[in-house]
Amino acid sequence: MNITELLLDFHIQENAATARADELRHQIAHFTAALAETEVRLADLATTRKIIAELVPTGTEPDPPESSTAYHAIVDAFNQHPDQAFRARELHELLDMPTDEASVNITRSRLGRLTHQGFLAQPGRGRYQKRT
Repeated sequence: MNITELLLDFHIQENAATARADELRHQIAHFTAALAETEVRLADLATTRKIIAELVPTGTEPDPPESSTAYHAIVDAFNQHPDQAFRARELHELLDMPTDEASVNITRSRLGRLTHQGFLAQPGRGRYQKRT
């Protein structure tokens, strides 16, 4: 390889790196704008919650939020049985959920996500337990 070819190769690499940097700058600008919008929404929600809490008469407790989502049901089951390891199908039976293969596979995916997020541990293959 001679000097001309080497310089041409460096020029091509530089152009590619410049294009990638421009793409990343564009993504950063997009994410920064999305973050700013989300923070404004978050502040609005916090203000609304505070105003509504001030309007609630003293001594009354607001109703607890519904925990009907599948994730809440799963986490609640592990909180109620912190030392017990479950298989997905056993969890379905405990929670009176359908035990067809498709439903159980969806729960397996949810259990995997909860494990990756650190809520659950996997003491054995296909078994899940509350992380201690």
